[in-house]
Amino acid sequence: MHHSEGTRLQPRSLSDLFLSFSWLALQGFGGVLAVAQRELVEKKRWLTREEFTEEWAVAQIMPGPNVINMAIMLGGRHFGWRGAVVALAGMLLVPLLLTLGLAMLYGQFSQYPAVAGALRGMGAVSAGLITATGIKLIPGLRKNVLGPVVCAALGLAALVAVAWLRLPLVWVLLVLGGIGMGLAYRRLSP
Repeated sequence: MHHSEGTRLQPRSLSDLFLSFSWLALQGFGGVLAVAQRELVEKKRWLTREEFTEEWAVAQIMPGPNVINMAIMLGGRHFGWRGAVVALAGMLLVPLLLTLGLAMLYGQFSQYPAVAGALRGMGAVSAGLITATGIKLIPGLRKNVLGPVVCAALGLAALVAVAWLRLPLVWVLLVLGGIGMGLAYRRLSP
């Protein structure tokens, strides 16, 4: 079945929610932002690009892992507290079992240089995934109330603050997020 770009669907059942978030979590080596965007927006169409950008922003300012927060919010939106619990279980159960198994294997083979080198090489892949996803999220900001110039300025300020000035992320989120919310509130007020 082919859906138009703007069509938003929803999970068919709690099982669909669980399996979808389990699959998302299993693909998230080195970071799940790219995978979450692809799965939730492009494949499942549970969110539009704009909704994903907004939901991800909310998930980022909440305590805990971003994708877990997003899973709980989406599960709760469609199935109430049961959906939130099922989405959380989908994100955690299978990856937990897999990680425990891999940790035991790593404990036995970590002394080999090839294993350490392979893990270091994955860092470059992770950075590339994060960069690519950031670029893919840019079109979702076109319809943002702040406009592309203000969004770009806030994004650049966040990049400089975290990457160059090495300011604590919580303060960057509070200050720049507060500025962004204040500007959006002013533009949305009658």
